[in-house]
Amino acid sequence: MKNFIFSILLLGLSAVFVPYLSAQEKKTAEPPKPASSPSQELSWAWNAIGGKLLTMAEDFPEDKYDFKAQQDERTFRGNLLHVAADCYTMLNAMKGSAFGPSSNEDSLRAHYPSKTDIVKLYKQLVDDGAQFIKEQGDSTLTHEFKFPWGNFMTHGSLGWMSIIEHAGEHYGQLVVYYRVNGMIPPSSRPKK
Repeated sequence: MKNFIFSILLLGLSAVFVPYLSAQEKKTAEPPKPASSPSQELSWAWNAIGGKLLTMAEDFPEDKYDFKAQQDERTFRGNLLHVAADCYTMLNAMKGSAFGPSSNEDSLRAHYPSKTDIVKLYKQLVDDGAQFIKEQGDSTLTHEFKFPWGNFMTHGSLGWMSIIEHAGEHYGQLVVYYRVNGMIPPSSRPKK
């Protein structure tokens, strides 16, 4: 009997308060959408971090591309080139053949010296990774390959997690560079 009365009370309260819920609260009351495929989720994560770094490459003033917050760290430019080199190293290992520009950091530095060049490199990097995911589908996560920084075989899932996480670390470093220069990073700006 107590449970019945409690249920009636809750039903009555929900009838009173539901009309006043915000749009966000109403959305959370709806059943969730079904999960996307694993490769679609991977594509979302890849494009999210790649898009953030591309926006930073486009947004940061070129005259500050050689800025670093302290002497023993990479410049803004150096961070972007380092991430691109490591991403291409991993993508090449996962694919089993070379594609995209060189995965050597010094070579990238020589071939992509300006802000315009680095923006072009990042557009290509994000597109290359997205195309690779699309071509491989869900098998991109289970395909075995030799890990490029060790003598062991692993699955694509570790390769993708590694480069996305690594890119996220450097995104955080570049956020510091923005803040030290009195700038607001793109993803921290008010949404329009």
